[in-house]
Amino acid sequence: MKIVIATAVYYPQINGVAVFSHNLAVGLARRGHKVMVICPSQTGKNYTRLIDGVKTVYLRSVDVKVYPDQIHKIPEKKKVAGVRLPRLFYRKGFRVSVFPQFEIKKALSEFMPDVVHVQVSDPIGLSVVSYARKNNISVVTTEHNQPEVLTEPLHIPGVVRKPVNALLSAYFRNRQSKSDFVTMPTEQAIYNLLSRHELNIPVAAVSNGVDLSNFKPGKAPEEFYQECKLDKVSPTAVYVGRIDPEKKLELVIRAFREVLETIPEAKLVIAGDGVDRARLEKLVLDLGISDSVRFLGRVSGDKLYKVYNLGDVFVTASEIETQGIVLIEAAASGLPLIAVDRGAVSEVCRNNENGFLCSPGKVSEIAEAMTKILSDKKLQEKFSKRSLEIAKEHDFEKTLDKFINIYNRVLDNNIK
Repeated sequence: MKIVIATAVYYPQINGVAVFSHNLAVGLARRGHKVMVICPSQTGKNYTRLIDGVKTVYLRSVDVKVYPDQIHKIPEKKKVAGVRLPRLFYRKGFRVSVFPQFEIKKALSEFMPDVVHVQVSDPIGLSVVSYARKNNISVVTTEHNQPEVLTEPLHIPGVVRKPVNALLSAYFRNRQSKSDFVTMPTEQAIYNLLSRHELNIPVAAVSNGVDLSNFKPGKAPEEFYQECKLDKVSPTAVYVGRIDPEKKLELVIRAFREVLETIPEAKLVIAGDGVDRARLEKLVLDLGISDSVRFLGRVSGDKLYKVYNLGDVFVTASEIETQGIVLIEAAASGLPLIAVDRGAVSEVCRNNENGFLCSPGKVSEIAEAMTKILSDKKLQEKFSKRSLEIAKEHDFEKTLDKFINIYNRVLDNNIK
């Protein structure tokens, strides 16, 4: 098949949609399909590259400086008279393609796809669907977002957030209704968005998936412990992901401070970068626990796999995950999981099976969960074994099989 993947975020950006889109494109190309990715340029100019066997079309884009690009390291906030000023703009901002219709028409007319697979409801996604509908091309949509994912970071008051979320839900459903097939990462995500509503098209849960061959249980190499200024003996909790306010990492840090009262030798490893990193580093200093916390910055490739192997448990307090690729990666690395019972994380983090689900915002519950797991080797072994079993359900090869079947199904229906 000739398949187009349209996305607002793509490699080398680091977030769930970007990672999934890249994995999907490369996996389909590896299976022998011709794949083209359409995404915003990271230079602002239009250009095309062949990356991992995938034709990647980067569309003209503008720099939105109020949010970082998720690629470059976020610089320290400037100090004036010893006071760090709030950061309002970023030199390397998030790139957005605003009016991509003509570039998309040119790219699609040259490639002549059998099916387009749209990831995000941005101008690129909307323009690709519009072109496909006019030219009898099959459309598959994956809805990665829930309304809360967009409104939570904006700190909209509750009385306003509810109607805004309702409007966003209606917008997402309207966008999906123009597809031939809709997928979401989990059954819970489908229920959250479509409960009490019906789409007259097929809807299925398809995991984002993880390449399990990259993630293995066990300890990291000795030299990596030394590089991270850690030892193999200390009980260690690990977080991997963006360090942005909506991830609520402050709750994990405050919970870890309580853990140290019972397990003073414990360590917390935080891998990632984001707009909240400087504030959280200061919080760690103010709490007097800087000797026990390691900020590793953004990691990728082989180092990412090793980071999970530093830990005895993975912990997150995020309430906006539609699935959470990092949770699957942690489970595939044999780690017990701690998460909050919100969104769809319960399909990966299963309470009392491979970890603990805590109430949203409850520092004391997160602390208690960390303390239980870090102080009990038998519990670690029990949860680790179950994590590995659950991770097998999210093998990316199974995800590829499902999407290929979906593409064939919509093509057959289109021909009929």
